Amino acid sequence: MPMSALILPYKGVTPTIDPSAFIAPNAAIIGDVEIGAESSIWFSCTLRGDIQVIRVGKRTNIQDGTVVHVQGRGLGCFVGDEVTVGHTAILHACTLHDRSFVGMQACAMDGSVIESNAMLAAGALLTPGKRIPTGQLWAGRPARYLRDLTEADIAEIADSARRYAETAKAHHASYGE
Repeated sequence: MPMSALILPYKGVTPTIDPSAFIAPNAAIIGDVEIGAESSIWFSCTLRGDIQVIRVGKRTNIQDGTVVHVQGRGLGCFVGDEVTVGHTAILHACTLHDRSFVGMQACAMDGSVIESNAMLAAGALLTPGKRIPTGQLWAGRPARYLRDLTEADIAEIADSARRYAETAKAHHASYGE
């Protein structure tokens, strides 16, 4: 029997989800949230666009248990195309450019930015207002520059987005949606 995700309007604004996106049956999408084509929001994720906007681009994967929220003083959360966000990460009022990568259990805080082809390591804490430039890996709590990315690292960012888009299509078909 197909199950549905929890998709809730907030103050008259209903989430906008591309029909090709996969939303896991127990994910919660609330308020002013837009999710682009072929993106995937996995099991136990919460995207809560109640006091500001959340925008998720195309072929982006937000993995199991991740929380995406915003900040009331004008800071939404913007996630670009072909982004990978690892399991149980927290994205709070931050910006992730196209083809960026957030590791498992990492946290990106208010006003922080991860540029294209940049990575925040698993478990790292990117503090408010910090910016990870293109081509860099940051790690630690608080996150600091660790090293430049290799060509293989950058290729893995794109490959991760591709693999998750394929897996999402299979899940989408499996649940009869």
